[in-house]
Amino acid sequence: MSGTAAGRTGFGVPGYAHPLLAPVEWAELTRPGTPLHWAVLNVADGPGARPDPHCLEAAGRLTNAGLRLLGHLDLKYGMYDFADLVCDAQRYVDWYRVDGFYLDRAPADRAELAGVRRVTATLDAVLDGGHLVLGHGTHPYAGYAEAADQLVTYSGPWADYRWSQAAPWTAAYTQDHFVHLVHGVPRGHLDEAMRIARWQGAGTIFFTDRSDPGGAFAALPGYWDEIVSRVGPGISE
Repeated sequence: MSGTAAGRTGFGVPGYAHPLLAPVEWAELTRPGTPLHWAVLNVADGPGARPDPHCLEAAGRLTNAGLRLLGHLDLKYGMYDFADLVCDAQRYVDWYRVDGFYLDRAPADRAELAGVRRVTATLDAVLDGGHLVLGHGTHPYAGYAEAADQLVTYSGPWADYRWSQAAPWTAAYTQDHFVHLVHGVPRGHLDEAMRIARWQGAGTIFFTDRSDPGGAFAALPGYWDEIVSRVGPGISE
C-alpha cells in the first residue's frame, strides 16, 4: 500500500464518465496546477471484456503525467465473488497499468472486516504495492483503517454533509487517510465545505454542484476552475 502527498489537500475523482463521453473531464486531470491525488477508471462496471482504446489513451495520459490511476472494483457491500474480483484486478493492471484500486460499495460492519482484509492483501500483491481506497461512503468499523491506504468516510449530498461529524476514532489518523465526496454543494458554500473537510480530517476531497441521481460525479463541477484555485497552487486561464 502507498500514501498521498502528506498534509496536502487534493482531489480524488471517483467516477468520471467513459473518456469517449467525457473527454474534457479527463483532459482537465492533466492540466498543470491541478492537485490530483487520484482518478478512478471504470471501463464497463469493471475493466471490461477487452482493452478499450479510449480508456487506454486516457490511462496513458495520466500515467505519462505521473498521476495516480485507480481501477474501479465493486465490493457490493460484501456480496462480491472473490475470484472474479481478482481476475478483474489483474485485467486492470495488465491492460491499463493502474496504480491501485477504488473498492466501491465497501462494507462497513465488523463482520465483513476479515473478508475485506483478504481482498486488500491480495490486491496489494497483484499490484506489487499500490494505492487502495475503500469506498464505504460512511464511517466504518475502526478496524478498516488498517486495511487500506484511504477510506471514504463520507459520500453523499451537501444537505447532510454540512451537519455531519467525524467518528472519534478517526482522530488517531492523519488527513491523508480519509476521503470526502460531496455532491450538490452550492458555489457559495465551497469555503464552508472545505472547512468541514478540514475539521473532520479529510485530505482528499471531491465537491461538485451537480446532483444528478447516480451521475453527480460523472462530469466537471460548474466551478472547477475556482475550486482548483482554492485547493491547489492556481491555474493558468
